[in-house]
Amino acid sequence: MSCLFPLSGHENGGTMLTYPPAVLQQLRNESIIWLATVRPDGQPQVVPVWFLWDDGAVLIYSRPRSQKVRNIRHNPRVSLHFNSDPWAEHVTRFDGRAELVGDAALANERPAYLAKYRDGISRIGMTPETFAREYSLLIRVYPEHLVHW
Repeated sequence: MSCLFPLSGHENGGTMLTYPPAVLQQLRNESIIWLATVRPDGQPQVVPVWFLWDDGAVLIYSRPRSQKVRNIRHNPRVSLHFNSDPWAEHVTRFDGRAELVGDAALANERPAYLAKYRDGISRIGMTPETFAREYSLLIRVYPEHLVHW
């Protein structure tokens, strides 16, 4: 069974979805979300990314020259989804638009991001500072549609 959740007004002038408690828990607790973009030739690209839920937007740090960034420059329409359970009985997918934010605070300047990913940054052999230099471009995704069951 699919549940669609409507948009409501957002205090920053955009739109914000109404989220059920289970989705808010995923947004707070999950470590990985899958980002789907589309290359200029029409080929979809889906990659796992680290993210931070922040005031109605999903924040993702990226290398500035990555394929996902090139895709978003061409087409800002994206989808995000979490891993499902083995039988796809619990699914969460967001559709929305992404913006590339070149002048945003770096990952090492966001305490909530560091609290969530400090161990992961260390596991890939980086410090928060080297991670922030390499993954220096912020992708901000504004969900516009939620499918959840």
